[in-house]
Amino acid sequence: AQDCFELSIGLYRLHIPMADWDKGRFELRRKGSFTALTEGAQRITPEVAKDGVGLWDLIESYSGNSKEDLKKSIARHLEYTLACTRFNFTADDAYRAASYSTRDRLIEGLNDTSLHFKTKQVKRAYYLSLEFLMGRYFQNALVNLDLEPGFRSAVEEVGYKLEDLYDREHDPALGNGGLGRLAACFLDSMATTNLPVWGYGIRYTYGIFEQKIVDGRQVEHPDYWLTNHNPWEIARPDVTYAVRFYGESQTYTDSSGNERRRWVGGDIVEAVAHDSPIPGYDTMNVIGLRLWKAAPPKEFDFNKFNAGDYLSAVADRQSAEAISSVLYPNDNTDAGKELRLKQQYFFVCASLQDILRSFLKEQPGRTWDELPDQVAVQLNDTHPAIAIPELMRILVDDQELQWDRAWGIVKKVFNYTNHTVLPEALETWKVALMRRLLPRHVEIIEEVNKRFLEEVTAKWGDVEKAWALSIFAGFSEDDKVVRMGHLSVIGSNKVNGVAAIHTEIVKKTIFKGFFDWFNENGHKGKFVNMTNGVTPRRWIHCANRPLSKLISDTLSSDTWLRELSMMEGLKNHMRKPALQESWMKVKLQAKQRLAAWLKERCGVEVNPASLFDIQVKRIHEYKRQQMFCMFMIHRYLEIKSTPANQRAKKFPVPRVCLVGGKAAPGYYDAKTLIKLINNIASVVNGDPDVNRFLQVLFMPNYNVTSAQTIIPASDISEHISTAGTEASGTSNMKFVMNGGRIIGTNDGANVEIREAGGDDTMFVFGCSEDQVDAIRAKAREGEYPICSELSKCYQAIRDGMFNCGEEDTAQELGRYINNLCSNGYGHNGDKYLVAHDFPSYLASQRQVDVEFADKAKWAMLSIKAASSMGRFSTDRTMQEYAQTIWEIKPCECPPPGQREKPAVKSGKKK
Repeated sequence: AQDCFELSIGLYRLHIPMADWDKGRFELRRKGSFTALTEGAQRITPEVAKDGVGLWDLIESYSGNSKEDLKKSIARHLEYTLACTRFNFTADDAYRAASYSTRDRLIEGLNDTSLHFKTKQVKRAYYLSLEFLMGRYFQNALVNLDLEPGFRSAVEEVGYKLEDLYDREHDPALGNGGLGRLAACFLDSMATTNLPVWGYGIRYTYGIFEQKIVDGRQVEHPDYWLTNHNPWEIARPDVTYAVRFYGESQTYTDSSGNERRRWVGGDIVEAVAHDSPIPGYDTMNVIGLRLWKAAPPKEFDFNKFNAGDYLSAVADRQSAEAISSVLYPNDNTDAGKELRLKQQYFFVCASLQDILRSFLKEQPGRTWDELPDQVAVQLNDTHPAIAIPELMRILVDDQELQWDRAWGIVKKVFNYTNHTVLPEALETWKVALMRRLLPRHVEIIEEVNKRFLEEVTAKWGDVEKAWALSIFAGFSEDDKVVRMGHLSVIGSNKVNGVAAIHTEIVKKTIFKGFFDWFNENGHKGKFVNMTNGVTPRRWIHCANRPLSKLISDTLSSDTWLRELSMMEGLKNHMRKPALQESWMKVKLQAKQRLAAWLKERCGVEVNPASLFDIQVKRIHEYKRQQMFCMFMIHRYLEIKSTPANQRAKKFPVPRVCLVGGKAAPGYYDAKTLIKLINNIASVVNGDPDVNRFLQVLFMPNYNVTSAQTIIPASDISEHISTAGTEASGTSNMKFVMNGGRIIGTNDGANVEIREAGGDDTMFVFGCSEDQVDAIRAKAREGEYPICSELSKCYQAIRDGMFNCGEEDTAQELGRYINNLCSNGYGHNGDKYLVAHDFPSYLASQRQVDVEFADKAKWAMLSIKAASSMGRFSTDRTMQEYAQTIWEIKPCECPPPGQREKPAVKSGKKK
């Protein structure tokens, strides 16, 4: 072609216009890009026996990805998958047909990647998590496959806009917050960095509840995310495993005369696999997330049904399906606790069976001693910790390995990520419950504990010091609990924190005894830090396309989406007025999008020219939404007390305070905070003296999709947890990547973000982590002053200013404020130190006002902060996990034409 540059990718020669090359857009057809594939491109084609040639011939090439190919694929799914006619299909049908068309291409990549891993006999890692807060699949998949432009053209010719189809997808809300969203980002980066990893979790029928606000209060509604089916999953009814509950542990004598234990009786449920393909960016690799659905071993009791006992006939089905019905059942009741423990064992048991089946099947003749060389299992928090005694049960009871040999294997396979610095948040289970539900596992944990404490006591000679490391706490059977964090540390090869300060707290406080023990006994590398990150593909490119384009244009490349450290190049331009102007224009566009979103969903109009001050995260007192509330009240009182003719001068920067997040159904104080925020909003927004200078809004049902609209619009975001309480946080990273600045404490990842960006990019306040204990001790002695500004806020609440005429609310809010003020005589009602940090918090907020008024400086520091975020990509995090913890290597599925042909048996059944 004339005036074209020829670029070879595998077997393909691409002719790229020189104009596009000069503009740096040559990456649009990326290495391994599906865009480069045409119908007939060769896939991995194993050498097979003659009786299988016909089948292999039919599936040896990829689906085409031209506009015409995509249109045909969408039309085929409309007619043959969804049974629509050409005269009668809806936007929902078009979304599903386009999704199935995308999934076709994902399945090709998934199968080829899995075959490539098998061919190379690589060591694999498996990520066990009770939560995967994935967000919408459609756009993310198209972006990673490099198919978004083609699909946009294809669906437009069918009569729809691609963005409208994106909005038809229901968020798969299979997570509650940071833990689940982190797991989702990890999967994206595992695929992108070509790591041989597979995720495991539960296919919940109902996700985290849908939050509605009624009379200012949170009301939970079921979130049935599967209403219109999930086109992104592949049901695997052929992949099922039996999972046992209850029963008893029996002693028997094996054929060699050895006395052994085995678990018998009880109830059996089946775990049925459902797979979701996860594509990497700029690679052919597609990995999998396998979620388990609970099912009964038989459909129903036909004899009971014929006898007319219809409810009892289906009781087993209902009991089994309850296990995978709801994410995090309310565990304020014994039944809720039992169901939650069932969920944990259910998915762990099925996942381990699946992992071990793959280990044995891939290379027959393997010994169990080879397991740590081929398998690494990551426990995402303590929810999957029951996997440790489960693998011991399999090796000792089922495979008849000697105890020491089995325990040596187990300790090398598992690794544990800690996600909390709050001792009270470390998971425990009552022994009585666990013994009834999992009797053999309690015996195994008891034996692990006994042997470990004997070893510690023998070396330390201090029984009390050794007992502090016990897996068990309490003495009587009724009070005794299993400390799952202790079990995870003892049974794992590596233990990691998720931010530098968090890892130090883990070593100094939470697991100090273990840290000392393992350091003294030859395991100095057991505790490591793995600072969290987020994927820039979703959180910049998908969430904020204008910003993504601006960054690519400024850097003359889009490679930064794969190598986020390249954003450092923006610092070379941050003082240029042209970039500053473009940067703030993009920010205004994001604020206008959010303003339109708020009007549509909340019925409130906000001024996009205002400073957008945002706090979105799970509602919890340690995250200190109550402090943000007090700032809103303080600003309201300040405006009201200022003469009307002086307000515009004193408050030249109008502010919009936005809060979003869900409270756990049983966390009543958190629900009180939601009510308080909504009442503040009602008073502030309804006051004509104030609402030109301050607006407040609670955004209901915060989820991944709404975050993609909210986060790009922030000018300032609140990450104000008490120092030493937030393990990491990842929303702080998303906000800064999108050009927002942080007001926050020296807590979690805030510390490393500030170090990367510089002190001038963040508004830091509050005490440090090493001061917290002393402050709390003084508070318990009555030495805990409350500044006049905060006292006025408390008094305004007590006086009923924010009751909105509701007597029950007056009592509720009064009780909450009185508890915060209840310090002294050994009590510390303000546990999270709102009063202590409030003066410095107000000073930082005043500085925000001053700096926001200087538009050029604000733009420069916004660019500086964003350009410093290279370290906070999950691509980097995953590479560190792979090298330091899992000891696995990338295994990139090569482009077509560069692939080996593995020899396999015929696919034809005998």
